[in-house]
This record gives sequence, structure tokens and C-alpha cells, in this order.
Amino acid sequence: MSADQGKRGLIASLRGNFLAGLAVIAPGVLTIWLVWNVITWIDGLVLPLIPRRFHPETALGWDIPGIGVVLFFVFTLVMGYFTKGFVGRTLVNWGERIVETMPVIRSIYNAVKQIADTVLARQAPTFDRACLVQYPRKGLWAMAFISTTTRGEIGANLGAPGETISIFVPTTPNPTSGFLLFVPRADVIELDMTIEDAAKLVISAGLVYPEPRRTRAQVAAAINQTSPAD
Repeated sequence: MSADQGKRGLIASLRGNFLAGLAVIAPGVLTIWLVWNVITWIDGLVLPLIPRRFHPETALGWDIPGIGVVLFFVFTLVMGYFTKGFVGRTLVNWGERIVETMPVIRSIYNAVKQIADTVLARQAPTFDRACLVQYPRKGLWAMAFISTTTRGEIGANLGAPGETISIFVPTTPNPTSGFLLFVPRADVIELDMTIEDAAKLVISAGLVYPEPRRTRAQVAAAINQTSPAD
């Protein structure tokens, strides 16, 4: 073996070891970085609202990261408990009536409130399951999430109830943005994978594929078992 071949082999070995180590380290480092940034962001929002003399660095002489998160958590619990009572509900309703008199703020508040009720309070259905739909043209398939059966004025204009569904087509690698489509139920292929697995597929730009929950043979066997006997 020549010196050049040995050098290339050593470089390839070092490169492989570096990538293997990076694959082990990166998830933990990125997770710690994300959690730390969320903590510091909440601290930056909450602590300026607290008088300076009550800050940890003033009372104890050193800073304690996460105090803002604890205060926000306690404040949220107290507000949730308070608004369940008659007085709390009355004050909230009174505040919402004031907001309704403000044209621009009213629209923003109502939109944020509806999203919060849907995502946090679960007062409305969330994404049901993942699916495939031909988008943006026939022959090209995109990952999407089934939201609900299309209802109201849109459902009435598009067809009979149950024939049209609302789906959300996310963008890659940021699945929080995307497109809302109203499509016939027959035009989508529903998938067995969970919403979390589908989101991983979108975020990774197709690099992370979940293991199939059922093989084609299992799907065919299930269909045959449910079909009526001839």
C-alpha cells in the first residue's frame, strides 16, 4: 500500500469517526441549546415585569436561570384557577367586551384565542391523521395532515357533508407554515403513520422515514378479513 493510499485511508477513517461522534453529540447539544434559549427567552419576558429588588441577583447576589419560567408557570396556574370562578369569568368577559370595541386588536385577539382554544384547550378537533395528496399538480404527491370534514358555508358549496375534507399541506423544513386545501376525500391516501412520524418526515426533508406500521401483505390480509364471504 502506497503512502497516498494510507493517507487517504486515515482521512476517511477520521472523517467516519467524526461523523459518527457528531451524530451522537448533535441531538443532545441541540436539545440543550433549544431548552436554554426557551428558558432565557421566558426569563427575558417575565423578569422585567418584576421589581428589581426581588430579582435573584439582587436578593442572593447571583443569577438563577429559570426563575422567570417558574414565575410564569405559577402565574398561569393561578390565572387558570381564578378564571374558573364566577368573578374570574366575569372579569374575562368584561375584558373581551372591551377588546371587541377595538377594530384591529379585536381581529388579532379573536384569531389568537381561537388557535389557543384549539391547540391548548382541545375545544375543537386537531389534526386527525397523515395523508398523501396530489399537490401542486397531478402526478406530484405531498405529505398533508387531515384536519376536519369541511363544514359550514364552504362545505355546503363544495358538496354533500363528508365528501370534502380540510387538509393542511406543511412546508419543509418549517411545518408551521403551509397551505389549507379543501379536497374530495377520495383524492387523498390516508396513511398509517402517526402525526409525529409524518412531522419528522417533513422537518427532515425526507431524510427520516418512519418504519411502516403494517406491510402491504398485512394490509391486504386485513382487507380480505373484513370483506364479506362470497
